[in-house]
Amino acid sequence: MKGWATDADAAADMRRFTSGRIGFEMAGRVEIHETPPGQPPRENPFGYDISFVPYDGDTDE
Repeated sequence: MKGWATDADAAADMRRFTSGRIGFEMAGRVEIHETPPGQPPRENPFGYDISFVPYDGDTDE
């Protein structure tokens, strides 16, 4: 998920909130990478370009 936020803490909070609203839970370490935005800033943090990678939990791949 890409997102826009004012700082890394706000980005992590937005990810946790968004994940719960669309039916999954984030657990463990959250990695935040600061990059140029792909969408213009808004008043509040927001997510975009959400994609899912299948994970069965049985392997580290």
